[in-house]
Amino acid sequence: MSRAPSRLPRLEGLLAGLLNYGSWLASVAIGFGFALALIDSRFGTHNLAIVPNMRIATTGIVLFILLPTCRVLLMFLVFAHERDYRLAITAAAVLLIILLGFVLGVRTMSPTPG
Repeated sequence: MSRAPSRLPRLEGLLAGLLNYGSWLASVAIGFGFALALIDSRFGTHNLAIVPNMRIATTGIVLFILLPTCRVLLMFLVFAHERDYRLAITAAAVLLIILLGFVLGVRTMSPTPG
């Protein structure tokens, strides 16, 4: 158990960096996408949802949504590297639950035949 004190500051630093830089990247993408959409006046529309530059803002929103999943993935990788298999299995189980929720959500949204 002597590895626990050395692991925690490293893991906390990695998680803090991931969440900090990930949040900034997502925020910049959303702001940049909104700015380009507002500047782009050649479509002559008031509905910003159909402007192609909104894809950049949408990408930023997707990044915000993916940050917690990336956090669990990073935790799994660090625990596996540190050979803390109990916590690695726990993180893997959380990732599988997230994946299962995603798959069920996509299947539910699919149009049903008939």
